[in-house]
Order: sequence, then structure tokens, then C-alpha cells
Amino acid sequence: MSIKGQIKEAAGYVKEEAYEHGTSPEDKAKAQEGRNLRNEGRIEDGKKPMTTEPGTTDKHDNKA
Repeated sequence: MSIKGQIKEAAGYVKEEAYEHGTSPEDKAKAQEGRNLRNEGRIEDGKKPMTTEPGTTDKHDNKA
């Protein structure tokens, strides 16, 4: 696991969590940006990307 991948995944998680419950289109877009960043980090670390919509994660479905 790379430090860079872990940082991207963590930063994406924070951004996704901060905006996933917003109702505006801007909030939804920012949540998706967070998910995209999170997935970049996951891929760098050899994990599967998360494919669910932000805010609907099944924790058992995304293990590497």
C-alpha cells in the first residue's frame, strides 16, 4: 500500500462523507468528486474501486 494511495483514499472519503447527504446538485457533484478521488487511491493500492452511488456503500461488497 502506497502512502499516496492511502492519502487519496482518505481525502476522497472525507469529501464524499461531507457532501453525500446534501440535496443540491453541487453537493452531489462534490460527493462524486470525493468518490472518484477515493477510487484513485484504492486502485493505486490494488483494491477494487467502489461502484455504488456515494452514500450507499455496502461495506461487505468492496473488499480487495
